[in-house]
Amino acid sequence: MTAPIETTGSTAEAQPEAVLAGVEKSQIEGRSLGRIAWTRLKRDKVAMTGGVVVLVLILLAILAKPIQAVFGLDPNALNQDLVDPTLATPIGSFGGMSWDHPLGVEPKFGRDIATRILEGSWVSLLVAFGATLLSVIIGTVMGVIAGFYGGWADTMISRAMDTFLAFPLLLFAISISASLQGGAFGLEGLPLHVSVLIFVIGFFSWPYIGRIVRGQTLSLREREFVDAARSLGARGPFILFRELLPNLVGPILVYATLLIPTNILFEASLSFLGVGIQPPQSSWGGMLSTAVDYYQVDPMFMIVPGMAIFVTVLAFNLLGDGLRDALDPRGQR
Repeated sequence: MTAPIETTGSTAEAQPEAVLAGVEKSQIEGRSLGRIAWTRLKRDKVAMTGGVVVLVLILLAILAKPIQAVFGLDPNALNQDLVDPTLATPIGSFGGMSWDHPLGVEPKFGRDIATRILEGSWVSLLVAFGATLLSVIIGTVMGVIAGFYGGWADTMISRAMDTFLAFPLLLFAISISASLQGGAFGLEGLPLHVSVLIFVIGFFSWPYIGRIVRGQTLSLREREFVDAARSLGARGPFILFRELLPNLVGPILVYATLLIPTNILFEASLSFLGVGIQPPQSSWGGMLSTAVDYYQVDPMFMIVPGMAIFVTVLAFNLLGDGLRDALDPRGQR
């Protein structure tokens, strides 16, 4: 057997105090859930790319009118000299692309496509964000009440969700939008069309997020922190707003980012069918509807607004997927 090795003062095991003696005296700060989620999100390069594209699109939509005013752009300006009078197609290759018209011009009228894409961006995003906000507010309120109180409240709200989900939404939206084209509620023109689209899309979409919030609330109401709040004498409204809603922010935010592109496509579909945004106001769906008659002779007129919708929807979906992974505490990133 080997003899035990004796330790001297210089080689003795260091005490924890000695190990920490050389460490700078700084407090150890804990990380909040939001900071942890942001760290996870930054690691997802695909989601960050989608987020950057979303920010650029939002800035372009907000600054669309100022940009047009500064550069003297008119989305309804006619350039008949750039259109072949016989074929009604743009003169030149690739839809009449040039330095003055980088995305070409429209057939027949010769309006600048880039300017109309910029003009249509704020319309599409305004309708999408407005409808999403309306559906999130209604769905969150109904879902939390149904999931927390249960009983007859849950039964009535759940049956209302089933009723709304049974509606043929597209046909219903077409009928309402078509019947209110002239004027209603003291509104007419573009404000009326935008308001009708926001109401129709948002009001009939709330059951989707309502079901998600209800399911999350049913799970959260049995957690220990809710029991602790009850034991301290907290009442229902306090528990709803101070305990449950902060824990529902993550799922609501993720679903909202996934609902926005759906609403963009819905608005484009209605405008494509002629019951959404009416000309001469530019919208991506309306441009696609007009391009149907010219896609064989001028495919760029269809490709450009189609790509605008594609890129916008893809960016929001990538950001939503990244947020879902980042806000999942059990996710392995």
